[in-house]
Amino acid sequence: MRKGLGLLVEEGKLEWDKPVKQLVPSIEFYNNELNNSVTIHDMLSHRTGISRHDMIWAYSDFTRKQLFERLKYLEPSYSLREHFLYNNLMYTASGYIIELLSGKTWEDFTKENIFNPLGMENTVFSVDEMLTKKDYFVPYNEKRDTTILEKIPYYIDSAGEGPDGSIISNINDLSKWLIVQMNGGKYEGKQMIPKDVIEATLKPSIATSNASNLERGFFELLNPIYGMARWTASYRGHVLTYHGGDSDGIHSQISFMPEDSIGVIVFTIGDHTSVLYNVISDNIYERLLGLTETPWSQRWLAIYKNYKNADKEGRKRARSMQIANTVPSHSLKDFCAEYEHPAYGVVKISLKNDHLQYYFHTIDLPLNHLHYDIFDTPNDERFGKWTLNFLTNPQGEIYKIVIPLDEAEVTFIRKVDASLT
Repeated sequence: MRKGLGLLVEEGKLEWDKPVKQLVPSIEFYNNELNNSVTIHDMLSHRTGISRHDMIWAYSDFTRKQLFERLKYLEPSYSLREHFLYNNLMYTASGYIIELLSGKTWEDFTKENIFNPLGMENTVFSVDEMLTKKDYFVPYNEKRDTTILEKIPYYIDSAGEGPDGSIISNINDLSKWLIVQMNGGKYEGKQMIPKDVIEATLKPSIATSNASNLERGFFELLNPIYGMARWTASYRGHVLTYHGGDSDGIHSQISFMPEDSIGVIVFTIGDHTSVLYNVISDNIYERLLGLTETPWSQRWLAIYKNYKNADKEGRKRARSMQIANTVPSHSLKDFCAEYEHPAYGVVKISLKNDHLQYYFHTIDLPLNHLHYDIFDTPNDERFGKWTLNFLTNPQGEIYKIVIPLDEAEVTFIRKVDASLT
């Protein structure tokens, strides 16, 4: 992504630190302050002040254009460049900007300018393409509260979100990509990506804290700083730059030490193994640098077991605050309708047998009465637990739902019945 945008910068179609709206008039943010200020550099460095809002795109069928058009509804949580707030939608939007400025889809642009020149013949953009290959990954996860592995569905709702994380590759192709990073944009003696673009993405953009170090008591990795789509930190006195990629049941990380000419690529299968890309990478660096080996595996295994136990206990207490002997204010059919939020889309509530059913994107779960006009779903192993608070208007009609989503509560307003005029 950042390299594709960097090529447009080199062509003069884009500037890292110029308000992006001056170059892409169709982009709209929440207010004029953001419209007049946000740059591509801000979007790629997660310093727009706008938090994740992942449930806008996750498990949805929104197109890239539709996601791009939803940016204007996202109210910032902090001032511009004040805090590091990871936001996948900014990468989706950046991919769409490539399309607007180049006249080619992000996929075609990336393939033409990066994959083909590097000979990355086995790198694709979708699960369907991957399944045509001779060898491909199969996602597995630990079954909840056990150590039993079970196959899980591929995450396929990624076409709109694509530029944020839909590339599927292998160790051979990504080795070529890593070599380019470590050699100032050169591959086999040929300048594939301008050196200025490589250097721009390595520069620090926003500082983050060492809070996780203090919480866990680990201090080998210090002072992480985020640039454009990559972290830079000190690992036991050595400069390390890295970034992970995570999807359902599959995780990866590409990292390298610029001053030591060492790079590592790790893939892991299973959400329970996601931290292994750090464990393996750090151990390889320590071995190649002749450092004493840190007991990363033991440390992270202990953390994972504690997390798993805490999750189990949390689910046991999920309904401990339930207020007994309450009933809904209306009959169940009165709750049935479509409720809409301009960014998140539509939540549909219907009656199925003798209970309500909750539909959101591709999520389909039963709703059970908790207390008053609050309903919740079972704690689904894939989609988690959802709590919906139905509210009435002054006329006593059910007219909106408040749902805790991402980092805040999101309000969905009841749509007018389509049969009415």
